[in-house]
Amino acid sequence: MKKFFSLFLLPLLLSGCFSTPAVTVNNICTLMDEEVSWYRAVKAAEKKHGAPAHVSLAMMYQESNFASDAEPPREKLFGVVPWFRPTSAYGFAQAVDSTWEWYQLKTGNYTADRDDFEDAADFIAWYIDQSSKRSGIAKSDAYHQYLAYHEGHGGFNKKSYKKKPWLMEVAKKVEKNAKRYQQQLNQCSSALDSNSIWRIF
Repeated sequence: MKKFFSLFLLPLLLSGCFSTPAVTVNNICTLMDEEVSWYRAVKAAEKKHGAPAHVSLAMMYQESNFASDAEPPREKLFGVVPWFRPTSAYGFAQAVDSTWEWYQLKTGNYTADRDDFEDAADFIAWYIDQSSKRSGIAKSDAYHQYLAYHEGHGGFNKKSYKKKPWLMEVAKKVEKNAKRYQQQLNQCSSALDSNSIWRIF
C-alpha cells in the first residue's frame, strides 16, 4: 500500500516543481516588472492581433490567476471521491483541447503549449481578434470579449450568456480588472518598455 501511495503521489509532487503558481494581482505593473518575458509576450501579441494588453491580461487572470498548470477542479464521486474534471481546459488561458487545436491549425503554431505564457498570451489575443471578426465585438470591450471567450462565438451570437447571470457577473469583474490594468499600465508602460529592452541582455 505504501508503495502504491508513493507511485501515485510522486507525479503530483513532480508536476508541482515545474508549474507557475497562481498569484493575486493588485497592481499589474509589479507583476510585469517581475516577469519581463511575460510583458514582452503580451505586448507582442497586442501588436500582432490588435488586442489590448490590459484586456488579455484581465481575461487570463480570471481564467487561471496566471498559473501555468491551472485546471478545473475535479468533480466528486458520491460527493467525496475526486473524479474526472468537467472540461479539458488547461494552462494560463484555460483553453480546452478543441479550441487550442483550432488555434494551432489556423495560426500554424503547432508547437504551442498551453502552459507556456507566450503561447497563451498569443492565443488569447488571437481569440479576441476572432471575436471581433465573428461576433462584432470591439477588441477593447472586455465585458463582451470575456463572454465570447467563455461561451464560444456560436453561443455568444445566440446570447447563451443571458441564461447565466453568474457568468455576466464574472464578465463585469473582468471588465473592472481590465480598466484597472489599463490605468496602471498607462502609468508604468514607459518604465516597463525600458526595463524590457535592457533586461534582454
